[in-house]
Amino acid sequence: QVQLGESGGGSVQAGGSLRLSCAASGRTTFSNYDMGWFRQAPGKEREFVAAISRFPSGIIYLDSVKGRFTISRDNAKNTLYLQMNSLKPEDTAVYYCAAGGVFKRDHSQVNYWGRGTQVTVSS
Repeated sequence: QVQLGESGGGSVQAGGSLRLSCAASGRTTFSNYDMGWFRQAPGKEREFVAAISRFPSGIIYLDSVKGRFTISRDNAKNTLYLQMNSLKPEDTAVYYCAAGGVFKRDHSQVNYWGRGTQVTVSS
């Protein structure tokens, strides 16, 4: 089992940047898991944002964040990152770190979740 804890959320103006981090802990080795980020805006379903494979050879993104967001991981530090640039008001959501099942892009297939961190982008 793995425990996930996000940090780095906040409020920014459109065009700004934020870097989210997700620290993993627990009995299972972080590098055993494909990792990802999902987000959920008020009144909407949780949606896939980005995923990165265990040994980061595979990376995929939601089309609307391609070229603006970058997912990365440091297996030595048990940490997942999401660098978000050129933020837009429609990026406003609670962002969740996810472990396992992330390449299916379906929140129902994810094995483990963090508690989330709020990102608010004002126009």
